[in-house]
Amino acid sequence: MTGVSTDQAKQAIRERVWTLLEQERAVPPGVHGRIPAFYGAEAAAHRLAELPVWQSAHVVKAVPDKAQLPVRARALAEGKLVYMAVPKLAKALPFYVLDPAKLTVPPSEAASSKVAASVARKIGVEEMKPVDLIVCGSVAVNRRGVRLGKGAGYSDIEVALLREAGLIGPNTTIVTTVHSLQVVEDDLPETKHDFSVDLIVTPEEVIRCGQARRPAGLYWDSLSLEKITAIPVLEQARKARRS
Repeated sequence: MTGVSTDQAKQAIRERVWTLLEQERAVPPGVHGRIPAFYGAEAAAHRLAELPVWQSAHVVKAVPDKAQLPVRARALAEGKLVYMAVPKLAKALPFYVLDPAKLTVPPSEAASSKVAASVARKIGVEEMKPVDLIVCGSVAVNRRGVRLGKGAGYSDIEVALLREAGLIGPNTTIVTTVHSLQVVEDDLPETKHDFSVDLIVTPEEVIRCGQARRPAGLYWDSLSLEKITAIPVLEQARKARRS
């Protein structure tokens, strides 16, 4: 791919996977530009829940995407504390906290991003507990654990924020749940903020990946001014750095 930028290479793979998922009817129509809400997400959540790393986790940070709804619902039903990012990290307090002991609606409802927005309290990283397990969505992922999201970069920033706050440690596991067609053989390109996953869970199998890649924290030189000003917690941190 000589002459092709990293962003272009990533987008080409995303487009290929989105098209394949639609051709194989593995997702509802309209998947392009999204984290795929794949058929079999419930089975993947069930397979994840059989793993010791899930069973020992007390605090789970999960993305708000529909594909991971069964994972969030299961975590709450099993009494786990769940953190979920506010869409686009667009609030000064960028995470929802879902405490199963304080839910006013059933776990299956509270796990919905729309319902969570109305029933969950928003918090900042300073109020969060150390995270045992991170569940992320992906468009594509290879067996080394390198993943591609939908291209907005919010999951990477969430992980960087938590890492910088000391809420992610060497014992924190990162897992993605995907359709088997999203597992690719490509040597996926990576940038400084990209993280890799420890486990890939599909409806059919669990793939254990190699050495995990984690950002040390936020890399300010990799963040555009537009991105920083759109995310209040980043804008606040930038001002603190300059004062």
